[in-house]
Amino acid sequence: MTAAPDALPPLAGLQTARLDWRRDDGDEEVPHSTAFDDVYFSRHDGRAETEHVFIHANRLPERFAAWQEPRPFVIGETGFGTGLNMLCAWACFEAHAPPTARLHLVSTEKFPLARDDLARALAAWPDLAARAARLVAQWPEPVAGVHRLWLDDRVTLDLHFGDTTERLERLDGRVDAWFLDGFAPSKNPEMWRPELFAALAARSRPGATLATFTCAGVVKRGLKAVGFTWRKVPGFGRKREMLAGEIAVPPEDRRRAATPWFTPPAAQPARHVVVVGAGIAGTSVAAALARRGVAVTLVDREGPGSGGSGNEQGALYIKLAADTNPQSRVYLAGLLHSRRLLETLDPERELWRPCGVLQLAMSDKEQARQARFLDHHPLPERVVHGVSADEASRLSGTPVDQNGLYYPEAGWVRPAALCRRLAATPGVECRRAEVIDLTPEEDGWTLALGEGKGEGERLAADQVVIATAALANRFAQTAALPLQPVRGQVSRLTLPEGAPTLERVLCAGGYVSPPLDGTLTFGATFAPNRDDTDEREVDHAANLAELEATLPAFVAALREAGAALDPAELEGRAAVRAASPDKSPYAGPVPEAEAWAADYARLAKDATRVPETPGRHHGGLWISAAHGSRGFSSAPLCAELIASRICDEPLPLEAPLVDHLHPGRRLIRELIQGKPSARDAGNGA
Repeated sequence: MTAAPDALPPLAGLQTARLDWRRDDGDEEVPHSTAFDDVYFSRHDGRAETEHVFIHANRLPERFAAWQEPRPFVIGETGFGTGLNMLCAWACFEAHAPPTARLHLVSTEKFPLARDDLARALAAWPDLAARAARLVAQWPEPVAGVHRLWLDDRVTLDLHFGDTTERLERLDGRVDAWFLDGFAPSKNPEMWRPELFAALAARSRPGATLATFTCAGVVKRGLKAVGFTWRKVPGFGRKREMLAGEIAVPPEDRRRAATPWFTPPAAQPARHVVVVGAGIAGTSVAAALARRGVAVTLVDREGPGSGGSGNEQGALYIKLAADTNPQSRVYLAGLLHSRRLLETLDPERELWRPCGVLQLAMSDKEQARQARFLDHHPLPERVVHGVSADEASRLSGTPVDQNGLYYPEAGWVRPAALCRRLAATPGVECRRAEVIDLTPEEDGWTLALGEGKGEGERLAADQVVIATAALANRFAQTAALPLQPVRGQVSRLTLPEGAPTLERVLCAGGYVSPPLDGTLTFGATFAPNRDDTDEREVDHAANLAELEATLPAFVAALREAGAALDPAELEGRAAVRAASPDKSPYAGPVPEAEAWAADYARLAKDATRVPETPGRHHGGLWISAAHGSRGFSSAPLCAELIASRICDEPLPLEAPLVDHLHPGRRLIRELIQGKPSARDAGNGA
């Protein structure tokens, strides 16, 4: 049985597919599943079978050729396997679709292939080699959840790792054509269950088609029961018949019955979007929209890569909870997402380094927490694993006295430079100005510009995304969202000749990165409810004390080498980050706070009496904020979430996690708990 659709997915690794390689109609080897005792494809005619069963039975060549929608055409698949079906769909799209069309592929897989097995399997098709290389290069670790891959500028692949029914129940998006693949019902009866067919129908667009190789009775009955019509059509090769079909009117999706406030707003035109704020949150949104062909104006009073994103070097890291919770699921997905994005954006690694991050256990309490985490979450070693003090010393290049957790895929980035690179995405226009007011119009928004260049000017947009960190709730429409300013200061030490270095980012009470351009960056202080940015000697002293407490041998070696470990001589930078009360970001549509207070008022008396009223939102107004000190792990994924929602695409996170990030979550919690709104409480956290 699968878990409830709104239950948390496990924070865990998955078992990869167990294969052997068998001869098939000749001397060539093909992958064979030992678990299901079946081959993934026939080397002799596997490509032709895919074309017949899935491509042509879904009429994809003619549908691609006629596609004129601004949103992408969406294909859903049950069972990714080797990826052959999806690569063939991609090839068909390139051959037939107009140049403005986009394709979005969604595929589930409970037992993902190991990377080497995937490459070996796809080597059978030399004409697909370039496409296969793009897939293999981005192939994710076997972690349950959603993994977004950019196959090219117009083709996106979302891999949903986990049980197929569970994945589709949690899919936030709708599909135009289904590939019902996976091993046959006789080999894999666990997949072909009534819950699967219900999920297929609920995630279909009106008129969605399907095709499958099987004519098993359980499949025909299951499809008919949820509203699909099907017909037998000629099969491929020795198989006489297969099924093709469609669903004219999908059933009503009841997933929001328990949480109607999270009902997303209807899609609106997005020809021109203004993004307010050009830190990592804003530049990530701007780049994500521009990649989809949306014209973007990026407005910031200081320009890209300022504020909390203005440091020369910053850590790309996360801290996962010992027990599964939504925040950990979001941040793990975000780290893996950022890692793939950076590799795609900057393969030369000029802006980042995946050097790995060590989280040291500096206390008995932290050691116990890390041990519990490792016991509860057997994630792949390439994601995180425990290390001894000796191993931590070897990895970091300096003596370390504590055990810890090692994240091999994490590392450091150049924050300011990364923001500038994202802001330079074709289709993004940068403006230096301050937005002082937002006015809704019948067909969009008008933004009033204040101090700086463009003062007194008004800017029109179809939609607006607010990404101004601690200032994000300064507008009337966002004033009810609680945000807490947090001042942080980093310190920078110029290293003398012969000074020791570090090989990894190390985190404990603070962090320290490997030297960059002869400078060691470490910190940062944490001062809630402060928004001043003057550099302070006392904060340099605090950063030095934290560094010495974490790495005493390293600091001693720095002194011996003649490093100037005097707070008065250090350089640094202070900035203000923003945090939400639950320390998770806000990413999504901005709720109409007063309407929510009225529509859901009865929750204050009885939280079980859920009104049916869908949540009302400010049309075309979005927010990405409260990323705190881990914005480089969360902001790019949140940007994809917002851009996908604006452009009417499947989302890059499971529905429960999308809801967890919804900006209105605090409003509902405060209603249920009978607390005053942030507007009434002065926006305090």
